[in-house]
Amino acid sequence: MGLLDGKRIVVTGVLTDDSLAFGVARIALAEGAEIVLTGAGRGLKLTRRTARKLAHPAGDEIEVLELDVTEPEHGVAVREALLERWGRVDGVLHAIGFAPESCLGDDFMAAEWDDVATAMHISAYSLKALADAFVPLMTAPHGSGGSIVGLDFDNRQAWPAYNWMGVAKSALQSVSRYLAKELGPQGIRCNLVAAGPIKTMAAKSIPGFARFEDVWDERAPLGWDVTDSEPVARTVVAMLSDWFPATTGEIVHVDGGYHAVGA
Repeated sequence: MGLLDGKRIVVTGVLTDDSLAFGVARIALAEGAEIVLTGAGRGLKLTRRTARKLAHPAGDEIEVLELDVTEPEHGVAVREALLERWGRVDGVLHAIGFAPESCLGDDFMAAEWDDVATAMHISAYSLKALADAFVPLMTAPHGSGGSIVGLDFDNRQAWPAYNWMGVAKSALQSVSRYLAKELGPQGIRCNLVAAGPIKTMAAKSIPGFARFEDVWDERAPLGWDVTDSEPVARTVVAMLSDWFPATTGEIVHVDGGYHAVGA
């Protein structure tokens, strides 16, 4: 039996096969889940292309639905499509983040509010947007609860170059806690997985990302491989399963222990 046997899971954020979300999708399928992917804008074509690299146990193609989290009508359309296809949703992966170029780099003061607002909308408020879209399919009369898991980067301290994306991650953490409070009575858990740095397309867009690579492996008690997303993906799949029935509002670190060690 797989951890996700019989579960129906929505996976956002798959662009290429080095995406953290791709690793989650691959392991979720291996653990028995049915999945759909979502994509948006210019990335939708990439998501559809990458979906072909995922092997469905029944040989079916993995469906990709359009979902731009800044467009509420997209959430309604996806919910209606999944109500017809599945009747319910058991879990959702939030792997969505974006910040305009001015929000990253060496000058924290350079970003104007319009750019910061974009980063906050797509990277933090989007968690609530996913809840709007899928909670109705997790609750009666369709479902009996579920799990929302978001990918995070621990932002208890300031990082070089991360700037306003770091602020957005702090907001994401707060949104997750408030959703945990709001949705818990309906049997829905909301947690984040704080990953160490992984070489993904998103990471390549962060100036100075290379500064993290060597120091992370040196300081993490368990070591850290920036090319291996599987530890993160396994943890997400576990959080989507029924094995954490009383855990919500939590941030689970999958970073080799880096967060626990001082200089």
